[in-house]
Amino acid sequence: MMCCEGTERKIIHIDMDAFYASVEQRDNPELRGKPIAVGYAEERGVVAAASYEARRYGVRSAMASTKAKRMCPQLIFVHGRMEVYHEVSRQIHEIFHEYTDIIEPLSLDEAFLDVTENKPGILLAVDIAKEIKQKIRNELNLVASAGISYNKFLAKIASDYRKPDGLCTIHPDQAMDFIARLPIESFWGVGPVTAKKMHSLGIHNGEQLRACSQAMLQREFGKVGALYYDCARGIDLRPVEAVRIRKSIGCEHTLEKDISQRSSVIIELYHAAVELVGRLEHNDFKGNTLTLKIKFHDFSQITRSITQSKELITLDVILPLAKQLLKEVDYEHHPIRLIGLSVSNPREDTGEKGVWEQLSFEFSDWK
Repeated sequence: MMCCEGTERKIIHIDMDAFYASVEQRDNPELRGKPIAVGYAEERGVVAAASYEARRYGVRSAMASTKAKRMCPQLIFVHGRMEVYHEVSRQIHEIFHEYTDIIEPLSLDEAFLDVTENKPGILLAVDIAKEIKQKIRNELNLVASAGISYNKFLAKIASDYRKPDGLCTIHPDQAMDFIARLPIESFWGVGPVTAKKMHSLGIHNGEQLRACSQAMLQREFGKVGALYYDCARGIDLRPVEAVRIRKSIGCEHTLEKDISQRSSVIIELYHAAVELVGRLEHNDFKGNTLTLKIKFHDFSQITRSITQSKELITLDVILPLAKQLLKEVDYEHHPIRLIGLSVSNPREDTGEKGVWEQLSFEFSDWK
């Protein structure tokens, strides 16, 4: 048995099950047990979230509404209520804070918690996870899945392992056997393109990945090869980073699959812009700089920004600017795994005004 580095930590990954859709079903009894999608049914609409009943038909988030309706003719569309989701997320985080303040949100519906040292002094992280799940169920009438391990990589995999309403612990002495059986597609940063290359090299699972040298992995996959090498050995030393107060509001979407098709990228960008506008409204935040963040399949990333004299608060202003920024990104040859949008630079922090006023374009080619 190999010894895993950094096994003394206790990390929990909490992931709310079908969060947006579950909130809608909770608040409207008529929707319970039925296939629903949060989003718009119009021709250019996008599914923001799908209930488990809808997922059985293959409906997924970021899917075009027309395609979702074809796959599930009885699908019920419900308009999203971002202010409600933000409030429920805040309530969930209040529960988290009963146990630790070292919380790293990944989105409204998932977060890492470091409970190595925790407020109640509970010895076993799995007991904390059970309590959190039960409190979320009792107080909010929602269901969460929890993964527990000694690092973020394994905790996140564990939370997906028995969804919905999952609870899975990967102990240090189990990690090597667990990773050995893990499909290569489950590893951090392995999307369809990378998985295909892995398969061509005879790598289909963690055991086969572990047999590869670090030099070989870095030669084939670049810098991210070192990450694959470590993860195959149960090593992930990244800390859980508590969010600090910043003068910006943003959101990031890690995609289920790496994407490079223009239509798919535009759908994801729209999805991110809609969530960003909801967050701006909820926090009553006004800024003048829009930043697009793109993380590629190989974990390299870029950011692009635009600053305007007018405040960026509405979708009809933010979305065209986001599309303009996207034009600077070569994603056809570098598949995207994460899209993020943020607004920063509140008016009181803005220096010269009007410098960027010429950035008022018509983007008819993106319609």
